[in-house]
Amino acid sequence: MPTFSPVIELVPELQVARLDLVQLFWRSAPLHVDLGCGDGSFLCEMAQQFPKTNFLGIERLTKRVEKVRRKTEKIENVRVLRADTLFAVRYLLPKNSVETFYLLFPDPWPKRRHQFRRTFTRDFLDAVADALDKHGVLRVATDQLDYFHQVERISRAHQQFQVVPLSPDDAVLPITKFEKKFRDEGAPIYRLTLRKTSPVR
Repeated sequence: MPTFSPVIELVPELQVARLDLVQLFWRSAPLHVDLGCGDGSFLCEMAQQFPKTNFLGIERLTKRVEKVRRKTEKIENVRVLRADTLFAVRYLLPKNSVETFYLLFPDPWPKRRHQFRRTFTRDFLDAVADALDKHGVLRVATDQLDYFHQVERISRAHQQFQVVPLSPDDAVLPITKFEKKFRDEGAPIYRLTLRKTSPVR
């Protein structure tokens, strides 16, 4: 079997071309994408639980990407992309290619003057809708109630998504580093699952 480097470095031609997922993973399989994958613990555990699924982690910070690279050296169905989340979703992922997105404990930017930096916006959700396949899913979790209300408000106003009841699958997802920290502190965790639907005409 050929060797591979799990880290995808952005080179100029990639910035104008969408990823060739079959070439990237050497196979055609359902794709799950972890947005802001941090140290890669969640990503790697999911990949090991579901070897027939391809997993892509997107992370902007170089040191975190290096941590993920080390963890994924022997896991063949994981790749990690060093890029800004919105840029990657909007321009690098092929349309209708993703079965599930995970946005788990994104930076809440709690100060009001910084909240424009939050990942979850209408533009972000538009890009996610384009990248998701038919009936694809976006799973969101946060410990910040005001951010959760923002996520709910934007989601319910978007014509291509419906909020679906939380399922037992949500409860058995691996616990991220941040979720463990928040649980240890006794903080409540807020979750939302969105399913892509056909837009109302």
